[in-house]
Amino acid sequence: MQETRINKFLSEVGYCSRRAADKLLEAGRITINGKIPELGTKISKNDIVKVDGKLINKPKKTNVYLAFNKPIGIVCTTDTRVEKNNIIDYINYPERIFPIGRLDKPSEGLIFLTNDGDIVNKILRARNNHEKEYIVSVNRPITSDFIRKMQNGIPILDTVTRKCVVEKINKNTFKIILTQGLNRQIRRMCEYLDYRVTKLKRVRIMNVKLDIPVGSYRDLTKAELTEINRLVKDSSKTI
Repeated sequence: MQETRINKFLSEVGYCSRRAADKLLEAGRITINGKIPELGTKISKNDIVKVDGKLINKPKKTNVYLAFNKPIGIVCTTDTRVEKNNIIDYINYPERIFPIGRLDKPSEGLIFLTNDGDIVNKILRARNNHEKEYIVSVNRPITSDFIRKMQNGIPILDTVTRKCVVEKINKNTFKIILTQGLNRQIRRMCEYLDYRVTKLKRVRIMNVKLDIPVGSYRDLTKAELTEINRLVKDSSKTI
């Protein structure tokens, strides 16, 4: 009988990503046949899986892929019990979905949401070099030295950021294209150079550009999804 890892099962049924499932496991919020499982536990089709006591079925589902223009102040978490201004309650989508990656609370702009756990893992794998483009304003004039140092890598979080594209737009605003997603990366990079971010907006992820009002979402188009799948086709499904 074919068995599936519990984190893969939860992503396939659209409950959450595999990373989120591992966190649920570690927190003891998942049971299999009434018992709390270990990380990496596999299940068969006859096992009874519950999260927080609620039965998780494996329904036939249609995959959902959304582009959302996140407002400032909304938090990219699926834990609606903890965070009041969370992205899930804000969108209030009729099916269970979860964000692909993060965009921190003081930032705004483009983020994807889906119920397809596999594509989450493919897009988030850092070594796949998927581009994310931001427009950033800072608290003092941008110098050529600032641009050069940002482009060549900044030491933060016990590493040096990858070389990236940085272009000055005006006195206090620049564009940056990243291929990695360290925690609060742009803000930390600017802070290292004694600049403070006053506004940060993500305007592109891979081939998808931000084209909707703040607080709105839309389905990704067939053409956008075709290109995303092409870009991630060589990515492993697992982390």
